[in-house]
Amino acid sequence: MPVLEGAEEFSHHGATTVGVLFCHGFTGTPQSLRSWAGEVADAGYHVELPRLPGHGTTWREMNRTGWQQWYGTVEAALARLQERCDTVFVAGLSMGGCLALRLAQEQGDRISGLVLVNPFVRMSDPRLRLLPILRRITGSVPGISSDIKKADTLELAYDRTPLHALASLLVMSTGVVQKLDTVDQPLLLLRSVIDHVVPADNSPLILDRISSTDVTQVVLEESYHVATLDHDADRIVKESLAFFGRLSGVTSHE
Repeated sequence: MPVLEGAEEFSHHGATTVGVLFCHGFTGTPQSLRSWAGEVADAGYHVELPRLPGHGTTWREMNRTGWQQWYGTVEAALARLQERCDTVFVAGLSMGGCLALRLAQEQGDRISGLVLVNPFVRMSDPRLRLLPILRRITGSVPGISSDIKKADTLELAYDRTPLHALASLLVMSTGVVQKLDTVDQPLLLLRSVIDHVVPADNSPLILDRISSTDVTQVVLEESYHVATLDHDADRIVKESLAFFGRLSGVTSHE
């Protein structure tokens, strides 16, 4: 299946022994994190930004994938980083945040810290009760892409939400919520004041239930859901590089 132009994965071998895994969101592509990942790579870090199965092609193909495949892809990318790095961080946007949290739950102290941007872990929309029926009637509904405040900026993502894939996402997120107390890694959480995709209670839920003691929350005033492409993109880069540097001891890069 051909990959959409701009949706390609990104990998970089850095000058340090510190790596960062980036996880993109549901129906999105690496494009939403490419600029951020590039800045981190330019700072000397090893970087892996994989394209999740079913993403960056067609929503119909995505409906033939599920959370186990998405998680398997980020798990494999993490393993590649761990082979060449002493310290590894995981960063995620939206569903990528959910994948990052599951990695933290499974990997423990092999992950040195998490950076989550508008992370998704729970959807409380009452219409989801109809999902088991609706997904047998239609394969998709209108999409959730490009929730961006910045004018003339688009996210490379599907304009339809594949319902079989959505059902799988909800299975994964339910499991992640049940084990949030096992997450104890340092956390940098950046959340937008206005987010039209992820319910406002998601970030407070994560902060309330995790066991991490090193927690920093940054409120993004000028961005919507896809903050990595929005007005606060530079701030996300600045805050995350400071976080990585503080925890890894890497203060300068060649």
